[in-house]
Amino acid sequence: MQSYAVPSLASSALHVSPSGWSSMFPPPPKWSTEEMPDLAGKVVIVTGGNDGIGKETVKALLAHNAKVYMASRNQVKAQVVIDELKRETGREAIFLRLDLASLQAVRAAAQEFLSKETELHVLFNNAGSIYPPVGDVTEEGYDLQFGTNVLGHYYFTKLLLPILLKTARVSAGGKVRVVHVASVGHEFVDGIDFETLKDGPKRRRWHTTKLYFQSKFGNVVVADEFHRRYADQGLVSLSLHPGNLKFDTKRHPSWPIKLLGLLNPLIPGPKMGALTQLWAGTTPEGTDLGGKYCIPYARVGQAKKETDDPELGKKLWEWLEEQIKDVEPPYTEG
Repeated sequence: MQSYAVPSLASSALHVSPSGWSSMFPPPPKWSTEEMPDLAGKVVIVTGGNDGIGKETVKALLAHNAKVYMASRNQVKAQVVIDELKRETGREAIFLRLDLASLQAVRAAAQEFLSKETELHVLFNNAGSIYPPVGDVTEEGYDLQFGTNVLGHYYFTKLLLPILLKTARVSAGGKVRVVHVASVGHEFVDGIDFETLKDGPKRRRWHTTKLYFQSKFGNVVVADEFHRRYADQGLVSLSLHPGNLKFDTKRHPSWPIKLLGLLNPLIPGPKMGALTQLWAGTTPEGTDLGGKYCIPYARVGQAKKETDDPELGKKLWEWLEEQIKDVEPPYTEG
């Protein structure tokens, strides 16, 4: 079996690809949300839609008449944003409770959505855990970043796959889309160390930044594997780097983030960060992006070649399937 060792961050940082440099220092965008098509009749889910680029994504989708589910953990916080966006757009997003750090909660969220809708045209896997303390893990004991960013989104997507493929069969054009938000940070690792995906001594020796980069590498691998398996059934699965954006020093108050936050006046905000995923997820040209990796702003780039290794894709897929096979249905009264 091929080994997927992860080298030091220092050595990896010396080998950023031309696409990586271009995504970190992008040219001005040639596309804007004003060019989005009318999305009336389209049903869309945005995970993590109550903050950052997710919020801007929901706002643009509402403004173009989509029916949008805002999938978030905290209903109180989400409702504040839903009310704000209703005032701004005249349309109201629908709250969907989703905690990606709990597999049972993921299952419950999918069941709730499926009880309400018969179609799903676009799924934006946008939410993410970034730079939490290394000691933080998911409900089932997975690394919080990999468990949330990769495993949680994978399970959510798999549960929604039947409605996605059904929608593709009955939709004009025969395509639906799943947009996986990754990061240029995936270039700073060369693979996935499966010994670090659940909590243990080796994982505890890693820095939270390295664990984050590994999860973003995993996002690209999963996006490519969904493409391999389901493109012939109308699923357009792609990954992207949204851009290097302002640091959220309130959400991540650690001193490194506070230090990096000094650069915020020079860095684009979430509205720019939402551009690439909105372009990929809504425009006619987006239906040709299956298996691609997009970069800011609204361009096709090139992910690190190791992410598109079919053997690694198969290995990660099998690992993910093993983790979800025994998830019990959530308990309900009655």
